[in-house]
Amino acid sequence: MLTIHADARGHAFAVAGERIEAVGSLAELAAARPRARVRQWPGILTAGFVNLHGNELLEETYHPDPREAGELGTEPLTGDALTALRLDDARWGASARRGVQRMLAHGTVAVACEPLRNRAVRDAVQRSGLAVVGRPGRPAGVPSLDPLASGLPPRTRPAREPGSAADFAAFDVRDEAELAERGAGTCVATVVAGRLVFRRR
Repeated sequence: MLTIHADARGHAFAVAGERIEAVGSLAELAAARPRARVRQWPGILTAGFVNLHGNELLEETYHPDPREAGELGTEPLTGDALTALRLDDARWGASARRGVQRMLAHGTVAVACEPLRNRAVRDAVQRSGLAVVGRPGRPAGVPSLDPLASGLPPRTRPAREPGSAADFAAFDVRDEAELAERGAGTCVATVVAGRLVFRRR
């Protein structure tokens, strides 16, 4: 089904399958495609982010289950706290699934990483639809679920012209300057390969 995603500024993407079919104003795209489903989002539409710390956030971090909050807290665990958990494959896979969901909730559509060594993590990422792009080595910066908080220039997937992959996100901010100031936690929706994979309730 053809879907038009539009933001509060009236900017819109017409999405067919995994690709962007057209870019323009909501008015012009809707007029040319009267049968398309329309999704209107608060704030702005932007290209989705590439998180540059895939290995660190998925293979070297444990994302606690909410049911573990009393024992482990809610923040991701690394270092000695991670080592003390002695995780098996099932828990690694569950952690990676939660980590991926938290990335999607920050407008991430791809992770940059060296080849994932942990099979449970690799399977969780593949099933999520999150794209994986290579990287030459460990990047500088601070691993963060919010790509704008890593201290590195943000990297995005191209999603601004017809024919490009439909990998983008909507953020509840007025403009790109406010997004940079408030961070990617303002994400309200993430689309990967044309599929709505995250929507803030």
